[in-house]
Amino acid sequence: MGYYLMMLLRMAFSFLLAAWILLVSGHIVLAQSGGQTLEDILARQNGEAVINNGTTIDGTSFRPPETGPLGPLGGSSDADFWRALRGAAPTDVFAAPTETQLMTRSSQLWRMLRENVIRKYLGWLPLGVIAILAIFHIIKGPMRISGGRSGKMLPRFSLNARVAHWFMAAVFIILGVTGLLILVGRSIIAPYLGLNVNSIITSAAMQAHNLFGPIFVFALGWLFVRFVRGNFFRMIDLKWILKLGGFFGGHVSSGQFNFGEKSWFWMVILVGLVISATGLLMLFPWVVDDIRILQLSTVLHALGGVGLVAVSIGHIYVGTIGMEGSLDSMLKGEVDENWAKEHHDVWYEEITGKSATEDKP
Repeated sequence: MGYYLMMLLRMAFSFLLAAWILLVSGHIVLAQSGGQTLEDILARQNGEAVINNGTTIDGTSFRPPETGPLGPLGGSSDADFWRALRGAAPTDVFAAPTETQLMTRSSQLWRMLRENVIRKYLGWLPLGVIAILAIFHIIKGPMRISGGRSGKMLPRFSLNARVAHWFMAAVFIILGVTGLLILVGRSIIAPYLGLNVNSIITSAAMQAHNLFGPIFVFALGWLFVRFVRGNFFRMIDLKWILKLGGFFGGHVSSGQFNFGEKSWFWMVILVGLVISATGLLMLFPWVVDDIRILQLSTVLHALGGVGLVAVSIGHIYVGTIGMEGSLDSMLKGEVDENWAKEHHDVWYEEITGKSATEDKP
């Protein structure tokens, strides 16, 4: 029994020794035949050339295939491979893409910005504005006409001006709502109503957004032509800025439009032009051959659109429940004399020839 046990142990030891010799020999052959070695890695990290002599342990020439499933990396590394796919150095974020690229640094940056910042946070901006205005309204309440309504009305906006305003307002609201649904619908609708409902709503929103987008361009032009005359900045607006519209330092004079209204007008026009241009690019993407322009367009479109929606909420608040008498100007085209004296005294004097301080409540 002991004899057979000794024989088995000797055979096992012989097999282990042979396996160890083969393993060591294989490593030596692989290391000297173009495989990755520690020296190769260190040389590559230092920017030095990697040279494979292609000889085996016995001095014979041997070089395995450099391509194919059995070929070693040789003088290349995984980092070199992925860098070649990107077509640019890791720090070259805005490098122009090439025909052989499978991915670009700019595309990765755009995706992270859109998913981690724009979709995640930007859509909450309008809700934040609503919350702030609600708190302000509860604390301060609406701005009343200090002397009450006089009962005497002054013409302020023509029918043409009011139609231009409400036409733009209707188109803007449709685009604002549908745009927000497209932007954040997946994170707001899908968790509560399901993916199918979200798909239907988002698809309908996309169709409406694409339909009313070109109409917005027309509405923007009409609004500009109709209201640009009274919206040029004047020296009187500087006093409005210094007193923050009357919050500090008491009453501030203003013409037909105050600094806040003028700023809102030019914001609508300028940001509206950006939104229009980027929106048309997304509707007709084949007019440009650089994907980076389209990526930038989506970012600017989202930022501009949500920004306008957020500021428009403040405009709507002041024009409705936030200031007594303001809504009359766009519903009836007329405003109360006391309202005009209090908020647009220079304009009141220009159209009536009277002093705004006479019989001022």
